[in-house]
Amino acid sequence: MGFLNRFATKWFQQLLTFLICLQRKENSSTQQIIPRPQNFTIITSKVEGGEKVKMWSECFSHSWYPIEDLTHLLPQEIGIQYGEAFSEYAREIGSLVRRVLGLISTGLGIEEDCLVKILGDEPRLRAQANFYPPCPDPELTLGLPVHTDVNVLTVILQSQVSGLQVIKDGKWIAVPAIPNAFVINLGDQIQVLSNGRFRSVHHRAVTNKLGPRVSMAMFYGPNLETIIGPIEELIDDEHPPRYTSYRFSEFLEEFYKQEGSRRMVKEVFELPN
Repeated sequence: MGFLNRFATKWFQQLLTFLICLQRKENSSTQQIIPRPQNFTIITSKVEGGEKVKMWSECFSHSWYPIEDLTHLLPQEIGIQYGEAFSEYAREIGSLVRRVLGLISTGLGIEEDCLVKILGDEPRLRAQANFYPPCPDPELTLGLPVHTDVNVLTVILQSQVSGLQVIKDGKWIAVPAIPNAFVINLGDQIQVLSNGRFRSVHHRAVTNKLGPRVSMAMFYGPNLETIIGPIEELIDDEHPPRYTSYRFSEFLEEFYKQEGSRRMVKEVFELPN
């Protein structure tokens, strides 16, 4: 875990500094999406008060590679340190994800490299850093709304402030922020590929009054042209296919079509019983 300790101390502090600077520059009563080059986006959303729950968070998202597309946009010192730490981190996370995919394949009773082969040599790799400032009234806000991840796996590293929650038996359960530990979420594509044997997890992020929270989500998914559907070895008379096959680009198209609503994307591709 040496790489993680180096990453946590060197990168998390730089990330927190950068996001706090961003927070101070943005108007606290507006939501802005600041366009950058294709591989980089900053999203801020902080709204006080109101009768409905509002989002109270800031994040920026970028591709894993090439990191040079990102670092020149940051303040020089932060950009250099962030780029060095992130490049090392991305390599290690890629190795970790491939190991987890092998374990999932083995658990499904298929070849260990089956899922890795399906995703191919050019998976879709995104990183999203989330910053949740202290909130004066957490009951009126969320850091992230309820959702499942559209990708295959998400590896999450949290700071020492808890905020991630998952649904278990119809109740929200807090995921503790354990030092030097990852949270791994199964995404929608695992549910489809496994023909429903594994399920993507509904989760959200809540806010607090006491202090800022930072998390880093590393998304590992299919590229746009990958065909996703129940793996053939998992289909038989007792386990008929539950989903139709599709290009991942079709899944994303449906995802964005449902913008502003409680998304039900997997259900669009379900087959009738």
